[in-house]
Amino acid sequence: MNDQFAQARFNMIQQQVRPWDVLDDRALDAMAAIAREHFVPEAYRGLAYADFAVPITDQVQMLPPTVVGRLLQAVNVQSGERVLEIGTGSGYITACLHHLGGRVLSLEIDSNLAAAARARLAALKIKGVEIRDGDGLAGAVAGGPFDAIVVNGSMPTAALMPMLREQLAIGGRLFAVIGDAPAMAATLITRHDSYSFHTKRLFETCIPVLSGVMEPERFVF
Repeated sequence: MNDQFAQARFNMIQQQVRPWDVLDDRALDAMAAIAREHFVPEAYRGLAYADFAVPITDQVQMLPPTVVGRLLQAVNVQSGERVLEIGTGSGYITACLHHLGGRVLSLEIDSNLAAAARARLAALKIKGVEIRDGDGLAGAVAGGPFDAIVVNGSMPTAALMPMLREQLAIGGRLFAVIGDAPAMAATLITRHDSYSFHTKRLFETCIPVLSGVMEPERFVF
């Protein structure tokens, strides 16, 4: 283990993530167990543990560690639960969800990112995760209903929420960031029964729009 990265990982959890109201030990343990430096492009390796949205491509970024911690805490994945991740990206959150015990199905619209994430997880000997090429917002995903759904990118409106929440199992949790920059809100939707859902606004943030989602037109004066 690289001592420099091990210390940086410890500092990230204790000095960045935990103070941002991430108090769930399982979420913190997952972030301690998954070496983030393996998921960061070489040019940004030194910033792997900064509270920074690391670019993966021109359009896709890794979520900052503080946001990842709040996400993992909110969805509270338990062993054996079926998890749908929309937007694999680097595969870092995929690995964290798997570490929590989730049976993770991750969809990535960018086939190059999907292939790279599959190779990365295989190299790290992380098994039991399925990464599919595809648009997770195109319709219901085969393999549901899911105990947890995670959307790794923002959506300007809540228009797609009904389609996503209907894929939740009873008791299932859906995490998504909704809104237009700079006013975005991380939101958790929990399914209580066939017709009843509870929506909770968790915190304000600003993250890139999920790949494949159309950004709203902006007025120019």
